[in-house]
Amino acid sequence: MHRTLLPAALALLVQSAFAQTPPTLLPQPAVAALANELSGETAKRNLEGLARLHRQRGSQGFHSAAELIAERARAYGLQHVEILKFPADGKIFYGTQRSRLAWDAEEGELSELKDGAEIKMASFAAEPVVLAEDSESADVTTELVDVGDGTKESDYAGKDVSGKIVLVAVAADSAQELAIGRFKAAGIISYAQNQKTAWSGDNDNLVRWGHLESFSSNPTFAFQVSLRTARALKDRLLHGEHIRLHARVKAGQHPAAYEIVTATIDGTSDAQSQIAFSCHLDHQRPGANDNASGCVTILEAARTLQKLIADGKLARPTRTLRFIWPPEIEGTTTLLNARPDLAQHIKAAIHMDMVGGGLDTKSVFHVTRGPMSLPSFVHDVAWSFASWINTESYQFAAGGRSDYPMIAPEGGKEPLRAEYSAYTMGSDHDVYQDSSFGIPSIYLNDWPDRYIHTNFDSAANIDPTKLKRAAFIGAASGYFLANFSTADVPATRRAVAVGRLLRAAQAMERGQDAAVLTQYETSIDAILARNDVFARAPARPAKASIFQRRPEPRGEMVIFGYDYFADHAKAAGIPKPKLLDYEGAWGSGEEYAYEALNFVDGSRSVRQITDALSVEYGPVSQELVMEYLQALEKIGILQRK
Repeated sequence: MHRTLLPAALALLVQSAFAQTPPTLLPQPAVAALANELSGETAKRNLEGLARLHRQRGSQGFHSAAELIAERARAYGLQHVEILKFPADGKIFYGTQRSRLAWDAEEGELSELKDGAEIKMASFAAEPVVLAEDSESADVTTELVDVGDGTKESDYAGKDVSGKIVLVAVAADSAQELAIGRFKAAGIISYAQNQKTAWSGDNDNLVRWGHLESFSSNPTFAFQVSLRTARALKDRLLHGEHIRLHARVKAGQHPAAYEIVTATIDGTSDAQSQIAFSCHLDHQRPGANDNASGCVTILEAARTLQKLIADGKLARPTRTLRFIWPPEIEGTTTLLNARPDLAQHIKAAIHMDMVGGGLDTKSVFHVTRGPMSLPSFVHDVAWSFASWINTESYQFAAGGRSDYPMIAPEGGKEPLRAEYSAYTMGSDHDVYQDSSFGIPSIYLNDWPDRYIHTNFDSAANIDPTKLKRAAFIGAASGYFLANFSTADVPATRRAVAVGRLLRAAQAMERGQDAAVLTQYETSIDAILARNDVFARAPARPAKASIFQRRPEPRGEMVIFGYDYFADHAKAAGIPKPKLLDYEGAWGSGEEYAYEALNFVDGSRSVRQITDALSVEYGPVSQELVMEYLQALEKIGILQRK
């Protein structure tokens, strides 16, 4: 067979492998009970409640969202419902996370002064997304100056911006230090576009959520405007018009606490072993797909499982199911550091971040595998359920027979078409799978989504059918893993074999080194062969072992709002390692750096780490990897063995 056709043939073989009813990992009565009880409409009603709230970290809006989730969890009969609180004052560290001050806003209005009138351009009360997170109070009347991107000194050449508001094309935090610190501007207006997709710029009415630096020595305020508004302002300035603006902001950072909602469905006998459901509760209003969708979907999984257990339709699981609603990444890092008992007891996590995008969002649903540094069978478990829904929903949409189309009455009827994707970064699954914690994580997510981080990320664009299907994949996977024992190994091996075919197809398409991929697959086999099926694969000794990670601090090197590596490298006088800016064949510097640290286990040599990185993200030199690891050693993350 021609080499370029083989991956497609393998994919067809994999799809047909799950063309059955129901999947083998759960008995038919359990599948039927889940499919019948899960409700996309119930999930969407809860989502509509969350989407009314501006849910920034530590804010009153976030607190209201936490109370809403906790109230629903109690109403659904979950156990141990709590809102955990961890102090956040800008000084306390939770592992590598420097706690960020909370941020609240009461007022934010931007108006133009023209012909004796004050014409409102942006209002926080009407649309909170227009005020950048971490803006500080101000009452300023001044002129507007266009500085292009605003990220280079040349952007300000010949322009007097002192005491004025600057118009920038980039995210406000990217221009903050130059505009405010160097050139003494009074504030910022940003028209930065949404995260780049094929649809970026198509809708010039989108207002993108933005933020300022959390730990800046140059605090200020920033407003976000649409591309249409910015184009009109730029054109008027280009023609020599003077534009006077009045900015009123009543907002600021303050000491508070990270609030994290958690609840459980208690297991029968294994209190030291838990399966976690994860999401992130924070985001701007409306923030429907990102990430009210993930929050309400794990809530719906919890409601369904609890009801079926209470009704006797499902047996209570052996392991405890834990549901967690934190602020994104920083909340999860805080929780796993502040509650080491949880970090120790959680054996696997199911993370949902954007799982409800309807057709207009242009989203593609992914079941994302973990990094190669943490081999696990749990991703193949999730894919076995997702692939089965792919088949069932396609047969239904195409007019064929389908016993389980997973259709919500108020939702769409199109097939799911989920994809089994290689590891990508960007949400709380990174924290769980960081080498500090080593918790394998199933990651369910939509990408692309043309409305992400904008005022158009609304409940109207959420599909109840998609929510129901995501809830099924999560609930079925979590329930299976919560009961997993050596008796389930044969069926699981089948799921792993299918996943192996998919990984092999992708490796062939990329021209990856089959030897390293084989080591990854062999590690999964070794896990399934052990009595403790959730234990990490044993490390392979190397003759040239060099580095191992210190037990503290725990967490990633870069977390939202705080860069542990950059902060400590600057203090130690270490230049920025070249690996951080490296672009590989299918990976960026951030991904190389994350996995380089994860692969350090006290047994792999730098050569072996380099080889593994080259397989996962594309060829990289040993010199770049060594330079980064030596920098980690200098700031106390690694030590020589």
